[in-house]
Amino acid sequence: MKPAERGIISGYDMKKGSVKFGYTLMVLVMIVIAITTLYPFFNTFFGSLKTREEFFAFPPTFFPKNWIWTNYKDAWSGFDLPLLTFLKNTVFIYVGNVVCSLLLIGLAAYALSHLRVPFKRVVTLFFFSTLLIPPATYIVPNFLNLQSLGMINTYWAFWLPAAANAYFMLLLKNFFDGIHKEILEAARIDGASEFSSFIRIAVPLSMPIIGTLLMLTFSTTWNEFYWSSIVMTEKEMYPLATGIYRYVIYSTSVIPWSVRFAILTMAMAPPIVFFLIFQKFIIRGLSVSGVKG
Repeated sequence: MKPAERGIISGYDMKKGSVKFGYTLMVLVMIVIAITTLYPFFNTFFGSLKTREEFFAFPPTFFPKNWIWTNYKDAWSGFDLPLLTFLKNTVFIYVGNVVCSLLLIGLAAYALSHLRVPFKRVVTLFFFSTLLIPPATYIVPNFLNLQSLGMINTYWAFWLPAAANAYFMLLLKNFFDGIHKEILEAARIDGASEFSSFIRIAVPLSMPIIGTLLMLTFSTTWNEFYWSSIVMTEKEMYPLATGIYRYVIYSTSVIPWSVRFAILTMAMAPPIVFFLIFQKFIIRGLSVSGVKG
């Protein structure tokens, strides 16, 4: 029988009043955080299963008396909402963001880590210094630049800014710094080009951080509605979050609130499930990216 692993706080420590008080306080704080985090989702989910009368009942009820699952069917087909179009646009934007950001940012991070770049430290400092700039300050310059290039109401309005993510470059460069230069030098001796070394060596060795960036990109793309509300003017081009924002949340149509909550529940579920499944992978990728080999 294997002995039980000793935690940070042992049974002997728990006999002390100060330790027991601190432990109880931490547990209570975690419970409060869990409740405040989960309450909005469950409130939205249960609200999507209520009738109209029960939804506006006073005092309000948390659990529905009768679970009306047809609200989800009405959300897809009852009110002429192009949810599938919005979903398709979101997936298309995500794929473009992944290709543009990981390819361009990956090549730039690889060059700053393993190639002889003139003024390498100055260039690296320049890129990373942009992390200190509040994102709200470059919304207007980005819009004007895209407008002058004729890219408003196109997917390039998402893909080009995604290819200039300094935070992604920071994570990738830290990971590439941990790849031993001897491996890349051996590839060069064998006749491999720098691009071939990047694709065949650096990318496979960096799958943990690349997987993490794929998930972060998914979360950003799925929840983005403000920028898309600015650069997209046609309904057929809206991603899911913008379509829901314009035609569900602030819509003056006759969509019942229970159906609106059903749409919001379906929009919240994929990111939650996604991160519950891959949260260990995300933490591992972020932690490994900060450790140099």
